[in-house]
Amino acid sequence: MNHHHRIPDPRPAGLHLNRRQLLGGALGLGALGVLSACSAPPVTQVDTSGPPTQGGTLRVGLAGGSATDSLDAHAPVNSGDTARVINLYEGLLRRDDNYELEYRLAESMEVNDDATEWRLVLREGVTFSDGRPVRPEDVIATVERVRNPDDPKNGASMMEVIDSMEVVDERTLIFKLSTPDAELDDAFSPYQMGIVPEDYDPSDPIGAGPFTLGEFEPGQITTLNRNDNYWDTPAHLDRVELVNFQEEDAMLNALLSTQVDAIGQINPTLTRVVDADERLQVLNSETGMWLPFTMRVDTAPFDDVKVRQAMRLAIDREQMVNQVFSGHSQLGNDMFAFYDPGYPDHLEQRQQNIEQAKQLLSEARYPDGLEVDLVTSEIQAGAVRAAQVLAEQVRAAGITANLHQVDTTTFYGDGNYLHYPFSQSFWYTRNFLAQVDQCATDTAPFNETHWEGPDFAARVSEAQATADNAEREGKIAELQEEFFDRGGYIIWGFSNQVDAMQKYVMGFEENATGLPLSGCNFQRAWIAEVNA
Repeated sequence: MNHHHRIPDPRPAGLHLNRRQLLGGALGLGALGVLSACSAPPVTQVDTSGPPTQGGTLRVGLAGGSATDSLDAHAPVNSGDTARVINLYEGLLRRDDNYELEYRLAESMEVNDDATEWRLVLREGVTFSDGRPVRPEDVIATVERVRNPDDPKNGASMMEVIDSMEVVDERTLIFKLSTPDAELDDAFSPYQMGIVPEDYDPSDPIGAGPFTLGEFEPGQITTLNRNDNYWDTPAHLDRVELVNFQEEDAMLNALLSTQVDAIGQINPTLTRVVDADERLQVLNSETGMWLPFTMRVDTAPFDDVKVRQAMRLAIDREQMVNQVFSGHSQLGNDMFAFYDPGYPDHLEQRQQNIEQAKQLLSEARYPDGLEVDLVTSEIQAGAVRAAQVLAEQVRAAGITANLHQVDTTTFYGDGNYLHYPFSQSFWYTRNFLAQVDQCATDTAPFNETHWEGPDFAARVSEAQATADNAEREGKIAELQEEFFDRGGYIIWGFSNQVDAMQKYVMGFEENATGLPLSGCNFQRAWIAEVNA
């Protein structure tokens, strides 16, 4: 039976845009009133009784996308890439709505007493979308692909600790480590660590996720079809369409005019527009996402710790949170991994102190103030606004921050990102050891602040090697405190993830990962019937 045609489509006929208009963002915020007037009458009642409705197509708007968009399981860059890999592929583990580890393709993953060996048992009967079983050999092929020295993928640094892999039987694999790592299971939980078959070809993606690939037009649109071979509860939806928008206002207009059913990752300042429309709803999730300022600790003037401390004291974090995210954020204290059990939340919250900032600058031989260049780009909703607010705030301390705004392609271009003395970055929620391996050790692929604390990498390895949870958390807290005292990040807040959708879109829940729309878990979504 064709479920799609069996379900009445609750989306009323209104203003219709062709694909060029829709994808090109032809309409601006000035058209909001017109769109509201032209679109369908308000929904009066959404039927949420009974079990989830089966079938239908969910149209999802996402910001960004370009001709370089990828289907590669292990190299996502933007929100569209991320949505594709999460739904086409499945990992051994993942982080759930509360940021707790949840087994997926793995039935269990256990470490020995000295954290030098891990034993993985795959779930019985799990298969790829083409019906082939997921085998230990496929896990081995995935690890080797990710850490290929000639073409390392996003998670390569986390896989380097694996010295050898030994197949025990058709479901069991032993990881033997070159150095102890008590959190190797967490290294397999990020969205870019989907398990792929031994003969994997990203141009013809075969995965074990809840959807398979339909159409793919880089930078424009992707269609995903339900995977009927999915090992877990199959998706309620028949199909998902991912539509890329280059401008946030065009994406919001598409939602207001019912051209899409849900949009991911809007600036929290726009929640008032959504709340004003009775047909729409907001999904507002507290997360560990952070949008930091990055100061290179090896480059003047930020090679002087007093300058870094002065910059941190010159900003007003509460004002930053209110002006950039309309208060939809938790305060940051210049340390990441907000959800890690080892996060040192006992440290006093850093507050703006203009006089102390001036004193530190004077001690750093800048008694007449400091002038710096800040490179910014809309790499994430609120990034440019955050740079503007910082520039306004630090003036009181005698600091002039000259803003240089570039497009995202230029920002991440060769020879640019990782080289700016003073800039910005963006990270989703991660625990400390997984995050520090990405951004703050001498082998990290994205060491944005060029951090090289004394014996820091050795102490990170020591924490990784500590099997006792309480002892490991204590070591993590000490490492975090070093970032608090001397680090190159200004971490002023942990942004909520704010999404918006039509009221007939059901199934999404608040999710701490920072990924849009319940961690991009479209498997859980369904479309309710509407009585207008």
